[in-house]
Amino acid sequence: MIRLRTVKLVIFGEIPAAAERFKIFFLTLFVFRTKKGKTEYFANILNTLKAMKLLEGKVAVVTGAARGIGKAIALEFAKEGADVAFTDLVIDDNGKATEAEIAALGVKARGYASNAANFEETHKVIEEIVKDFGRIDILVNNAGFGISGAVEFTSTEDAKSLFDVNFFGMVNMNRQVVPIMREAGRGRIVNLSSVAAPVPIPFQTYYSATKAAVNAYTMALANELRPFGVTVCAVMPGDIHTGFTAARRKIGEGDDIYQGRISRSVARMEHDEETGMDPARAGGYVARVALREGSHHPLYAIRIDYKFFVFLTKVLPAGALNRLVYLIYGK
Repeated sequence: MIRLRTVKLVIFGEIPAAAERFKIFFLTLFVFRTKKGKTEYFANILNTLKAMKLLEGKVAVVTGAARGIGKAIALEFAKEGADVAFTDLVIDDNGKATEAEIAALGVKARGYASNAANFEETHKVIEEIVKDFGRIDILVNNAGFGISGAVEFTSTEDAKSLFDVNFFGMVNMNRQVVPIMREAGRGRIVNLSSVAAPVPIPFQTYYSATKAAVNAYTMALANELRPFGVTVCAVMPGDIHTGFTAARRKIGEGDDIYQGRISRSVARMEHDEETGMDPARAGGYVARVALREGSHHPLYAIRIDYKFFVFLTKVLPAGALNRLVYLIYGK
């Protein structure tokens, strides 16, 4: 049995876990290419590599993971052998079912009721997780929700509540986990952002602003922690078919003044979400990004069309880009 987490080979030096399957296979292919019976041998090697658990012995924490993309991320970690602690506002029947589903993959799993927007609760839950699991290697800040509506009809209290969860919930968790990772000399933090950060959407103004804040925070924090072996990145999904759509707080006031543009924009966006990416696929992508523990790349977009949109933000003049967004979501 090949034991592989970080493997040292003379040719490659130290190999990050996520690249081990491929590098070891191709090294084997090079060394044994003249051996008889190589077809059977290579088949055995491939089966061994497929069976590898790249996160065995590690602990991953995922917020907002009782359902949706958070649950999908947690399951992907478990498939790679990680023990998983997850949080949500309440651990109801859905949360207990998620816990059982993760544990069925042969790892330790536990759900914790905690509000990431509350600093004292995040302090308490991280203490409990460290007590129960002994360590934290990966943190995925996934908890969040959305508000739609015109800025002038959205109360400051509603806007603050959005920032409390989408931005300060992430900040609270990171403040608790960063010292643990810094002292360990390694760790991986993944913050869930959105393509609405580089491409702000009208009538999703505050949501877009929270995710733009996530991106800026992520890039700055990554440089703060770089010397300590802790890497930080943000993943920017696009439209995903989850309960996020139904949970959105809709403020329809003023739609007549805006000539029906609010309702049309929200309907277009919700159609895109309902026909969007499967959460399991999105969760798998986030988990793969988390595996790149040695990477200092700060921002990732999911799916080729959203990557193209992000690319446009870098090449189009701001006015042209904003006009394009207006034609899609604002007209």
